[in-house]
Amino acid sequence: MGQMITTDKINYHYNNNEKEVLALKEVSLDIKEGEFVVVIGHNGSGKSTFAKHLNALLLPSSGEVIVKGLNTKDEDKIWQIRQIAGMVFQNPDNQIVATIVEEDVAFGPENLGIAPEEIVKRVEEALRNVDMFEFRQKAPHMLSGGQKQRIAIAGVIAMRPDCIVLDEPTAMLDPSGRKEVINTIRKLNKEENITVVHITHFMEEAVDADRVIVMEEGNVILEGTPGEVFSQVEKLKALGLDVPQVTDLAHELIKEGINISKDILTVDEMVMKLCQLK
Repeated sequence: MGQMITTDKINYHYNNNEKEVLALKEVSLDIKEGEFVVVIGHNGSGKSTFAKHLNALLLPSSGEVIVKGLNTKDEDKIWQIRQIAGMVFQNPDNQIVATIVEEDVAFGPENLGIAPEEIVKRVEEALRNVDMFEFRQKAPHMLSGGQKQRIAIAGVIAMRPDCIVLDEPTAMLDPSGRKEVINTIRKLNKEENITVVHITHFMEEAVDADRVIVMEEGNVILEGTPGEVFSQVEKLKALGLDVPQVTDLAHELIKEGINISKDILTVDEMVMKLCQLK
């Protein structure tokens, strides 16, 4: 596995009412090709600011961001970088530009100057990838939030990125819309081998990741597999973060003296472990 994105000691500050705010502090991370990384933290932790550095929407005040060998500070490489790392935002309404679904998905490739027959192929493929092909002739405003977000994701996939950065893509969706989007992201990662960096404040969305990164006040304070991170229940709660309910239950059972592993993440795992205790 090669490196997809490397951030080397990035700092980012901005001025807020004359006051300087340091939003990222010496953040150094490596994201590998094909990896599914989830970044969690509550509002103001720096996670969205971090996301916007990965495709040069923001440039670090100091330090370097390297995307597949390209430095985001190199102005000549910006478009190349944005093709490698596509971005999906929180509000699908802000990303949808056309009045027909398939035209919206074609918008990115058209801007890249891709040949029309190739665009048709890419649009179909992208819509099938997100299970929205039968909606291709529909008006986006007629769709549910989860469906709109899947169209926004299709628009990014049609540009054939190596990596997709999703900045809280489920924050404005209802539970079923969230599930649709998470399943789509997971499928793209596993079946298309697209590197995924998923920024969220919903802990359950991190359960399937290869790696979870926890941010607080612009710092990376925890990182590891979901099991390693979520088994640190006290530490996460002290930060005001939830842990998946099942992990919390395991934590309580251990406190009561029941011999069960502390890194249980799903209901199925819990059932298996409890049945083994009989």
